[in-house]
Amino acid sequence: MLYLVGLGLGDAKDITVKGLEAVRRCRRVYLEAYTSVLTVGKEALEEFYGKELILADREMVEQEADNLLKEADVCDVAFLVVGDPFGATTHSDLVLRAVKLGIPYKVIHNASIMNAVGCCGLQLYNFGETVSIVFWTDTWKPESFFDKIEKNRQNGMHTLCLLDIKVKEQSLENLMKGRKIYEPPRYMSVNQAAEQLLAIIQNRRLQGEKTEITENTICVGLARVGAPDEKIASGTLQEMSTVELGAPLHSLIVTGSMHPLELEMLKLFSVDSSSFENNRTMLQEHGPAFTRGCKLHLLLSASNLQTPPETSKPLIQVTDIHTSLSC
Repeated sequence: MLYLVGLGLGDAKDITVKGLEAVRRCRRVYLEAYTSVLTVGKEALEEFYGKELILADREMVEQEADNLLKEADVCDVAFLVVGDPFGATTHSDLVLRAVKLGIPYKVIHNASIMNAVGCCGLQLYNFGETVSIVFWTDTWKPESFFDKIEKNRQNGMHTLCLLDIKVKEQSLENLMKGRKIYEPPRYMSVNQAAEQLLAIIQNRRLQGEKTEITENTICVGLARVGAPDEKIASGTLQEMSTVELGAPLHSLIVTGSMHPLELEMLKLFSVDSSSFENNRTMLQEHGPAFTRGCKLHLLLSASNLQTPPETSKPLIQVTDIHTSLSC
């Protein structure tokens, strides 16, 4: 049996009871070590799980998957993933390989950034397509992620931006010469991501384009979600370019239309409370999506409808009104 086990987001104790039981009965246990990281090291996990862990880097998972699955048809093998096992498409590929080899598999889920991001107060069902923001180089500066954020915002949706991780990466020179020399790990920070977004906005303005996202767009920076030293900061995109949230991992949210409760929650984490106090600025910034979203819905229970004997017109007794303002 192949077990794909989610580890959650914090430390060794975030694994589920079901996941821990599976790990402890496996003959081999691999720890995926390139799409995310925990706040504790491999040794702390080994001590808590009572098992030796084999680090599985990108090369092993993507090019040597058959070795990873070796004997999984006759013994139990676990593949541990920070967050949830299906947070990366690579792990779907592992399942498909197992099925092709006739190896049964079981997935044990856990929290991931995809749902834990709700800790900032933004409602999960108001998120659009998730994007990844990659490190730019001197010769490669893609902007496709920006177009997806713009599309989400046009639809009034928030965008979760997953920030680049460079682990066991080779320089172009070492790659071309076939040298197994790797660069130090790099983790994109919220301010680095914000700087790239601001650069794209500036470039497009120079080309005569008007962008949905501006320096005043409300954003949220998150660091080490699920850890004891989790940190959240909200403010304008310009403010996010200077905010310091400490050690990795970081994520960035670009907001769309917001419910008043979402705004109230974001104020708890504001870099500068004045960013949320100017309603005129918010209206100008959110534009048509903001005004379209500000609709008052009266949810009336059928039990509150009565027809008085002296009239044939129904009388509505409003005893419980729920407002839904998508602002």
